[in-house]
Amino acid sequence: MLKLSAFADEIGPDLDEQIRVCKENAVTHFELRGVYGKNVMDFDMALRAEIKSKLEANGMGVVAIGSPIGKVAIDRPWSEHFDKFKRAVELATYFKAPFIRLFSYYPAGGEGQGPIDPHKEEILDRFRQKVEYIKDTPVTMVHENEKGIFGDIGRRCVELMAGVNSPKLRSAFDFANFVQCGEDPSQNWPLLKPYAVHIHIKDATRAGQVVPAGQGDGHIPEILKDAWGSGYRGFLTLEPHLKVAGHSHGETGPDLFKVAADALKDVCRRQGVQLAGA
Repeated sequence: MLKLSAFADEIGPDLDEQIRVCKENAVTHFELRGVYGKNVMDFDMALRAEIKSKLEANGMGVVAIGSPIGKVAIDRPWSEHFDKFKRAVELATYFKAPFIRLFSYYPAGGEGQGPIDPHKEEILDRFRQKVEYIKDTPVTMVHENEKGIFGDIGRRCVELMAGVNSPKLRSAFDFANFVQCGEDPSQNWPLLKPYAVHIHIKDATRAGQVVPAGQGDGHIPEILKDAWGSGYRGFLTLEPHLKVAGHSHGETGPDLFKVAADALKDVCRRQGVQLAGA
């Protein structure tokens, strides 16, 4: 049976509201990105302790640290970036999260400032160093195919996975992000299925509108059916973006969050995919 998780900060900034709405919608785990308007990378020890205590008291957990690691120009100082990655590993260990969500760098100068393919070898080298750092930990990196980074299209996602070639680097498959890059998720899924250990639920139309699961061009129903039939038994993480689909965050609100959760549950029921709480 698949489990339901969420970027709970899309509900709102308040931790208690995040927990309440998640529980109301059968979400058992956070993909921890923001609380009280603070990014996960900026949590102090007091806030970490509060979050951990309240999640445990409500029978909830953290599936992933929703870090912004790798959402930075490739020419930014590596040592500074690597230190942030180490902090993300520390956070994953503290919250007992199996995954760290991350990205694969913008071109030199920033997003849209030039071609990214010439930076392939440097990007692979950076990921290999991250793999080496976490080799003796229970943590796995999951790469999200975000628009504008090296791994924004299927071809380069596969190049990243195959080039690093480590079980410590796997794929977090995001339907809407491929659509927004002009790609067909149904063509990229067979390429990335061998590497996919995590799935983000966000749908979009080719016209650019972000919509609930199954209402866009992400081919979510058929891909989830194939994933289930092929043995995928991981998490489906709601990242609806139904109010705001920002560059580094999304907003949905509690009412639309329920719309998003119900849409996913309906897709799973129709496709014979067993989802806890559906």
